[in-house]
Amino acid sequence: MNHLPPLAERLRPKSLQELLGQDSLTNSAGLLSKISKSGHLPSLIFWGPPGSGKTSLAKILAENSGSTFHQISAIHSGVKEIREIIEQSKKGSLFSQGIDVLFIDEIHRFNKSQQDSLLEAVEKGWVILLGATTENPSFEVIPALLSRCQVIRLNPLEKPDLEKLIQKAILQDSVLKHRKITLQETDSLIAISGGDARRMLNLLELMVMSFPEDPFILTNDLVKSVLEKNPLAYDKSGDQHYDTISAFIKSVRGSDPNAALYWLSKMILSGENPLFIARRLLVLASEDIGNANPQGLILANACFQAVHSLGMPEARITLSQTTLFLACSPKSNSAYQAIEKALNLVKNSPSYPVPMHLRNAPTEFMKDQGFGLGYLYPHDFEGNFTFQTYLPEEIQGTEFYKPGSNPEEAKTKAFLQEKWKKDL
Repeated sequence: MNHLPPLAERLRPKSLQELLGQDSLTNSAGLLSKISKSGHLPSLIFWGPPGSGKTSLAKILAENSGSTFHQISAIHSGVKEIREIIEQSKKGSLFSQGIDVLFIDEIHRFNKSQQDSLLEAVEKGWVILLGATTENPSFEVIPALLSRCQVIRLNPLEKPDLEKLIQKAILQDSVLKHRKITLQETDSLIAISGGDARRMLNLLELMVMSFPEDPFILTNDLVKSVLEKNPLAYDKSGDQHYDTISAFIKSVRGSDPNAALYWLSKMILSGENPLFIARRLLVLASEDIGNANPQGLILANACFQAVHSLGMPEARITLSQTTLFLACSPKSNSAYQAIEKALNLVKNSPSYPVPMHLRNAPTEFMKDQGFGLGYLYPHDFEGNFTFQTYLPEEIQGTEFYKPGSNPEEAKTKAFLQEKWKKDL
């Protein structure tokens, strides 16, 4: 039994019908069912949360197409391994009709040059590329490669799916079916899994194996007690992932550089994707600092580009520099508040027309109709400013932007008050 694969691997679905949680894709009218039946497997990128079935789908589709399946991880493999598989596939295609499938797990971890190495093989059909990513491919996969693949988005598994999976485990698994297991409560097990089927099954196995005597009764309290005795390491795909990035962001927002560095270090040492951290800093630079220190967004953007170019371990220094800069910057969420107010008004109001004097008038006919009539060109006036209305008449005087209480936005406030002759 010690040599058996983990429970999640033992229960890996072998067909589209066995896969849970992706019915719109796998039912008889679903896209993946149609692809499987067509006999033609295109290059695909599966985008979804951990434990949603990305690897299982890749294996099922490859088997249904009769293709040889090659699997690598972007964490442990590089261009050398890719080229070896491509060459092997090219040679094999000379003697058979099939095209090999190259499955790359966590493809978002590949940098630009590594992704570039796939382009010719995919374009010329030497391999069928199946990629798996937990990150938005629009940001993590280069456009040239993305244009050659179809993106399939997967959903996290919901409670009914996870309950079915637990039942399947205790009734059908080669090990657990021989135990006397009672599922008295499953809420904690399901909640801790966060929709990740693999994580839930591995936790279930940990529970059962921790108590070898029968009967085994699963309860919420038992789950909590076992996890307290066997604390889970930081899991970049589970709850700890979200809890730690939350603590990191809140520490930067709260201007505590020491706490921010602690949480940053925890993520780095646990193998968190550095681009994920850099992207969160980029959002924070606008959301929590904004115009209180406009340099923050510039540095955060430079950090994202540098991390993409450098990779680890060098990128840790850039992440540290940016984290410290943002943590020690004055804070303002005025940009965030302003756009939320504007979006809310537009969403919940009629579609007001653009005032005639602000409309575009590229033709004489449109000018004759009054388009653009009465518009005052600010640069024709002293100080490059003159009074005129820019909002629709129905919402004149509405204010979305309220400058924050910090030195930089104090200047902005004074500028606007002087121009518009009113308090903000």
